[in-house]
Amino acid sequence: MLAAVTGAEGFIGSHLVEALVADGHRVRAMVLYNSFGTWGWLDTLDPEVMASVEVVMGDVRDPRVTREFIGDAEVVYHLAALIAIPYSYHAPHSYLETNAGGTMNVLEAVRALETPRMIHTSTSEVYGTALRVPIDEDHPIQAQSPYSATKVAADKLAESYHAAFGVPVVTLRPFNTYGPRQSTRAVIPTIVTQLAAGRERVSLGALTPTRDLTYAADTARAFMAAASAPLDAVAGRVLNAGSGNEISIGDLASLIASRMGRPLELAREEERMRPDASEVMRLVSDSSRLRELTGWAPEQTLESGLDRTIAWFTEPDNLARYRPETFAL
Repeated sequence: MLAAVTGAEGFIGSHLVEALVADGHRVRAMVLYNSFGTWGWLDTLDPEVMASVEVVMGDVRDPRVTREFIGDAEVVYHLAALIAIPYSYHAPHSYLETNAGGTMNVLEAVRALETPRMIHTSTSEVYGTALRVPIDEDHPIQAQSPYSATKVAADKLAESYHAAFGVPVVTLRPFNTYGPRQSTRAVIPTIVTQLAAGRERVSLGALTPTRDLTYAADTARAFMAAASAPLDAVAGRVLNAGSGNEISIGDLASLIASRMGRPLELAREEERMRPDASEVMRLVSDSSRLRELTGWAPEQTLESGLDRTIAWFTEPDNLARYRPETFAL
């Protein structure tokens, strides 16, 4: 099968590319155009993996480029998005153009080309702070940041294109994914890189919010499960992907320090705090729909996933890619 992946150069996208190739697929990977000719995290993948990958530089904000990219693909995995919540406070228009406008371009292309299936990427952030737990797909939507608002818009576009035009789109809604190659705008790399750089005093934002964490390889498998399930069972539907367990940021920091064998002192840094009403205080998933329809379940426990993540980040060449002393928006 030929799979087209937007956002392939990113954290989750690069793990999905690896998983697709390992499963025997050919991959056409869209990488955001840049004048340096770099392919993001795809540049770090094994050459044997990349031998099955056709890289196309482009931008989902351009409808013509998007349509040409999708072409004769049998399935489209749409992951391209601006994802950092803090930066969405500074540049909300950019998020709207990419997350909502880019998604519309992909939907339009899939509609015109009659692509057999599209997997659209949502986020647990659209639920906002949990009103009930665990959070199932019928939980109310609450946009508590410009980022989440643009993802809500993208999700609703996917829903509308299925209802209005019969576009075979499935929306996968991952909860918090972590693992190798993640940006330090996320909490686990923030903690690990600071400890690995020798800091005992780790700077974080709010410590009490809870998150439901899934290892990146398991999230990649969730995408593939959504793509291989019977279409009549999943088309037009939203599928949560999460572990069903929650842990507070403070307890997560302590667990990471323990597994790294490092002392830990936590410091709250004001620039890392979200506005009070924008902070999502609790996320824990009910992913029973995905599990029942596809048989998917996470393979990694939080502890085993953290050990794999720590091992990757503490490799000197990998750690050198990061700036633990700065706050990444």
